[in-house]
Amino acid sequence: MTASHNDSLVVLFGATAGAYGAKLGSDERELILLVWQVVDLHSKKVGTLHKSLVKADSLELSDQCQEVSGLTPEGLSKAEPLDRVLQQFSQLVSSDLKLLGRSSYTICTDGQLLVRQVLHPEASKKNFLLSDCFYSFYDLRKEFHTCYPNSAPVKDQTIKSMAEYIGLETDETEEDFGVWQVKTMVAIIFSMLSETCNCRFTDSETVKYKYETGPCSKSEAVDSETVIRARGLPWQSSDQDIARFFKGLNIAKGGVALCLNAQGRRNGEALVRFVNPEQRDLALERHKHHMGSRYIEVYKATGEEFLKIAGGTSNEVAQFLSKENQVIIRMRGLPFTATLEDVLGFLGTECPVTGGKEGLLFVKYPDGRPTGDAFVLFSCEEYAQNALKKHKEILGKRYIELFRSTAAEVQQVLNRYLSTPLIPTLPTPIIPVIPPPYTIAAGSIRDCVRLRGLPYTAGIDDILEFMGDATADIKPHGVHMVLNQQGRPSGDAFIQMKSSDRAFLVAQKCHKKMMKDRYVEVFQCSGEEMNFVLMGGTLNRSGLSPPPCLSPPAYAAFQTAAAVIPAEAALYQPQALLSTTRTPQASAAAPPTVTYYPAQAAQLYMNYTAYYPSPPVSPTTVGYIAAPPAAVAAAASATHTPMLPQPGALVRMQGLPYNTGMKEILSFFQGYQYAPDDYNGLIQLNDQARSVLQAPKEWVCL
Repeated sequence: MTASHNDSLVVLFGATAGAYGAKLGSDERELILLVWQVVDLHSKKVGTLHKSLVKADSLELSDQCQEVSGLTPEGLSKAEPLDRVLQQFSQLVSSDLKLLGRSSYTICTDGQLLVRQVLHPEASKKNFLLSDCFYSFYDLRKEFHTCYPNSAPVKDQTIKSMAEYIGLETDETEEDFGVWQVKTMVAIIFSMLSETCNCRFTDSETVKYKYETGPCSKSEAVDSETVIRARGLPWQSSDQDIARFFKGLNIAKGGVALCLNAQGRRNGEALVRFVNPEQRDLALERHKHHMGSRYIEVYKATGEEFLKIAGGTSNEVAQFLSKENQVIIRMRGLPFTATLEDVLGFLGTECPVTGGKEGLLFVKYPDGRPTGDAFVLFSCEEYAQNALKKHKEILGKRYIELFRSTAAEVQQVLNRYLSTPLIPTLPTPIIPVIPPPYTIAAGSIRDCVRLRGLPYTAGIDDILEFMGDATADIKPHGVHMVLNQQGRPSGDAFIQMKSSDRAFLVAQKCHKKMMKDRYVEVFQCSGEEMNFVLMGGTLNRSGLSPPPCLSPPAYAAFQTAAAVIPAEAALYQPQALLSTTRTPQASAAAPPTVTYYPAQAAQLYMNYTAYYPSPPVSPTTVGYIAAPPAAVAAAASATHTPMLPQPGALVRMQGLPYNTGMKEILSFFQGYQYAPDDYNGLIQLNDQARSVLQAPKEWVCL
């Protein structure tokens, strides 16, 4: 019974078992007290003042709560739970309205925290619905500031400060906790309704009933003050789950964007856009609140980050998402030959697709080849649930995965595939670099340190700042960031110091020192131990484990011809990691060599590092290191080392069947012109690798 013409107000005050005042609801503590009174705006009469205790699931009260409210766990144990108290609230308000001759009302509270940060989140967690009256309310602080523009800013106001501003004399100690607050709020309202102020309660605050899905365009302007990043989400959470976590706050239409990793899977993060900065600030107060058993971290984000994830430019996607309030399901693992009819037949009549074939969107590569992904629209939750029951059922000869999805995920997946070039490394991907005069350390001298537990976002600058004054003792180009098999930071790094004494001092000084929000462990180690890890081995309390590319007898020394490295990896290994067998005469006359770094070379077969040169400062990100053509030619002529022909290209093939062999790959590229076999002398090859390289082809495939 929400007021359409503001016949009356229900002045409402509440308290939780935890924080009070500006931090109300920020600690997830439950509601323990409700006090209310009906106010007739026309006759200026009031109803009975009601006070009701609420029994919380946990009767533990904070010290601040006990001190301010005077309530005890024993008193709360006899109270009713929240859902019953709210039923009593509705019944008593209706009775008071009848006595006053009124039929409609709107709730009025001191600020927005009670409704947005306490009532709605708690009702959502306890799985009961609030009545309509809690979706529209008046914020007394805003109304007061509108009536008295010279008063304190809204965020700084309290019931006491508003009473003092208009000269109300009240004694907080004379009344019970909650009773004084409601009586004072009623007196403030009557003062605002006086002829001198003539205040009218017209602009109420609203709470959205449900989250609205919708597309977002990259050209849309997004205010950075309205966006947050939620981290630590369960991987199966949907946009509706995230909207439920922020229940009580108004999320913009299509404002939930689930983030995907490089493999197109959810990474436990989401960007959420709210309707205004005030709602965003309230969302930040839910930092480390819980979704199920997991706590969720909430941080500020930017509009640019949101558009990068949720924004799209495809007309096909915009048309697909133009149907509002649809439940989106993602299908993964479809046979490449699957048609619209096949998918509709798989889903069956118990879960009809919205619009039939128009409710299906196949994800394709730029050349039209299917990726095996598709998105499906359903008009209601029931149909979507029926579809999800078909998770891992068989279509053709493959099982199909089904997940809840979002409009932002549709945009991300389409953007990812449509922006992928067919041959991304076609223009001269292999760049020759003159090797520097330094080499990776070796030997048993403990002049290196290992950093473990680095934040995944840490870069060279962060490490140098972390090292402090010890930065001056780092060898030139002595910082090595270790990447995992997916090419991402592993949280480890090795640093070569000028001496073992310096390494010992750094380990003592920096061990468990904080970097950003994590402490970092620092251990002294030797160059030999460092090399084992850089080559893909492990170093822990159990000792050293050999790199997977080296046989056990061979890993004790890197300079051995027994190690067989796959040809594709061996072609492009840095000379510090790949040794060659030379005769004494050849070694004496060997000029400087040219090292090749192909795209994603650090991810080929081993878990070794990307080389981040540090002081003197050089490029500090993984990528290509360009060399002038003249320098390349000079290096080539000086070394007399055969180089790969520049017109050639390195192609990485993804999505190959697991049983694919060399013959199938060579057959796939049949018809291309043959490249000159000028590179056989670059490295030593086993017979199998040499047969691959000497076969007629244009491309070397990884």
